[in-house]
Formats: sequence, structure tokens, C-alpha cells
Amino acid sequence: MTPTEKRAVVRELVTARVKPERACFLVGLPKSTWYYQTKPRQDDELRQRIRELALLHPRRGYRFIHALLLQEGHHLNRKKVRRLWREEALTVGIPVRRKIRTGTSIPMQSEFPDHVWTYDFIFDQTLGGGTLKILTLTDEFTRQSLALRARESFTSMDVKDVLHEVIAQRGAPGFIRSDNGPEFIARDLGIWLALQDIGTRFIHPGKPWQNGFAESFHSRLREECLNQEVFYSARHAQVVLDGYREFFNARRPHSSLGYRTPDQFAEQARGRPADPPCGQPTANVAVSPSPGQEMEATVVP
Repeated sequence: MTPTEKRAVVRELVTARVKPERACFLVGLPKSTWYYQTKPRQDDELRQRIRELALLHPRRGYRFIHALLLQEGHHLNRKKVRRLWREEALTVGIPVRRKIRTGTSIPMQSEFPDHVWTYDFIFDQTLGGGTLKILTLTDEFTRQSLALRARESFTSMDVKDVLHEVIAQRGAPGFIRSDNGPEFIARDLGIWLALQDIGTRFIHPGKPWQNGFAESFHSRLREECLNQEVFYSARHAQVVLDGYREFFNARRPHSSLGYRTPDQFAEQARGRPADPPCGQPTANVAVSPSPGQEMEATVVP
């Protein structure tokens, strides 16, 4: 029997007018356990803060909230947060997702900062029903969001302008991964990337999992920002996205980075050698993928 069950039996015996000492002896429960009175925990402020963070991040679990509390200066272990999380009934259900048999994995993995960038589009709407087209640009190694731009429409020249601005700030990547959208395979953009000595890697049509880092970022962006905000215009959306991008890079802990922020991970990673391991392709060498993997970038004559 557990102590709780023994305590219940002793309570019944005491109700039947058996002395507590005798009842404890018969059941085998220490008298100190019977007379012990639980002390109220002084964690009301912590519980309130956990509830506030849970409202701000409704799709995140207690590990994520624990990392945020550590950033705020709270000195507590993860087990305590888990206990309070369960007592407050804040457990988040895990969505059941259909597994997709991919057949092939992503052939080229990012190995250091600015090795591989990935860009893609995600769509939303304004309150008036207008279309919002959002360009996302991400460093696959550090998970940093390099650009979030919202407009009613994008052309290849608009994409080039965003890339030019980001490259001017942090330098050119070795490769850029994307789908086969018209904004990414246009002739002028292909020529400009070639002049910048940037390799391009296109995923196969109908296989978005080959651009998994972009899809993962889109999932977080949708859950934590787009589904929780009402946009009145593209300009308003840009202001909100700028704030989310700052939060994502500087303050949002990332589970795959050991609950460090992308900026923290990037600072640590840049302390390592920038060159890839011996025998691996460098950023300035174009490498053709094997058949059945990714397609080389082509320039339409």
C-alpha cells in the first residue's frame, strides 16, 4: 500500500473511534506521516507568470516556458516547471500528423553559418480580405530568420532586392535552397545569383519536405504569429513581422539548438572554423547532386 492509501485507512479507523496511534500501528503508517501538515508553497507569482507565458505561447510546452523563465532570471529546474504546468492543467496536446514516405532525404546539409540559406513564401490575408504574400529567408544552420517581408505580391526583382539587402549586411551564402516558383527561377534572378557566385538548389516539384527548414519555420510563424494577429494592411503586417523576427532570433529558445536562441547559437558557431570539413565542397564550388536528388539551377535563355 502507498502512504496515501495507508493514510486513508487510518482516517477510517479514527472515524471508527480508534486512537490515531493505535490505527497507525495497525496499518504500519509512521505517526509523523499521519500528523504531518503540508505547507503552502510560495509560488503564486511563478504560477501567474507561467500562465501569462502559456497565453502568449499557446502551442508551446513546459520545456519552452522553462527556457523563457531562465531568460527572465528565474533560478529553477525544469521539474518544478513541469509540476506547476500539470497542476495548472496547461498540458498541450500533441497533434497527430500523417507521416509521409519521402523516399529520399535532403542531399546537402548545412554545415556552418551562411552555408545554405532557404527561402519560400507563406500566404495570409488582411482583415479586408486582401492577399498577403510573405517572403521568408532562413539560415538552415543557425535557424536565424534573415528576412520577413510582407507585400501584396512579389516579383523576381523584389526577391533580388531582399537578397541584395541581406547579403550587404552579412555576406553571401554558399547556396540558396528553394522550390521551383516563378519568382525563384526567373532569368534575371538566376543571372544575378551566378554573378554573386551563389549556388542554387531547387527541390523536386510536389516534395516540400526537401525544403524542411523553411516548412518548419512556416509552421512556427503560422502558430505563433499569423494565427494570433489581425492584419489591417501589408504595412501593418510588416510591423508585426519585424517584431516577431526580433523575438524569434533573440529571445525564442529553439529545441533543436539545446533551447538556445538562434542568435546565441550563431555567436557560438562562428567561433568555430568557417571552412567545411576536409573533403566537403566549399561555398564557392558548385556541386552537382546525384540523380534522383535535387535539380541544378538552370538559367532560361
